[in-house]
Amino acid sequence: MRKIELKVDGHLAVVTINRPEQFNCFDLETLYQLNETVNEIKFDRNIRVVIITGAGEKSFSTGADLRERRTLNEKEVRRNVNLIGEVFTKIGELPQPTIAAINGYALGGGLELALACDFRFAVKEAILGLTEVSWAIIPGAGGTQRLCRLIGISKAKELILTARKIDAIQAYDLGLVNKVVDRNELLESSVRLAEEIMKNGPLAVTQAKYAINYGSNVDLKTGLAIESKAYEVIIPSTDRVEALEAFNEKRAPQFKGE
Repeated sequence: MRKIELKVDGHLAVVTINRPEQFNCFDLETLYQLNETVNEIKFDRNIRVVIITGAGEKSFSTGADLRERRTLNEKEVRRNVNLIGEVFTKIGELPQPTIAAINGYALGGGLELALACDFRFAVKEAILGLTEVSWAIIPGAGGTQRLCRLIGISKAKELILTARKIDAIQAYDLGLVNKVVDRNELLESSVRLAEEIMKNGPLAVTQAKYAINYGSNVDLKTGLAIESKAYEVIIPSTDRVEALEAFNEKRAPQFKGE
């Protein structure tokens, strides 16, 4: 049984961390499989939105597999930390929008994975936190950088330096998650968001995401230049012409991602 499962239904991909008995934590094999899966998704033009979740009802992911970590020497620890950071960066840079469906605990690297996604939906029972300093380490897979950009530096410091765990409602109030739902609505709500996105022009969605991601942390002039270049990619597309023709003919457009 694979530790990372990928299911594609139409234009939607669902990635599941499949180690429920280990709270979906990341050992080396899981990281290799996740890296392989992300590479597969990145170059699949058929996939337009990605949902990432955890198997079972207890945990989205609790981060690094500490039982494995105890057996590693310093060189191997550096390898694992570098790999998890690289994989999460790849997820953050996927051209497709990504939705973290947080079905339980999202702690340490698990929350860092969710932070690498574009959207975060959480069940009411979810518990979230960057708890690394309680283990005498720091968030090393983007947590110190992504959290402060999402909720502000002061609040991020408060959560990270205290290793505090918060519930889904507190996370929503901080702007850490987009929506809190009942457990039986988690995937349904995530799919609804995916469907809202997928009805739009695929190239436009990817270019809009690109412009936001790469333009939001630069000065306005540079950001506007990034936006302009992203728009230029769309102009020769057949989808843009199809949208205009569909408008003129008063019908729904049929986008092909071309």
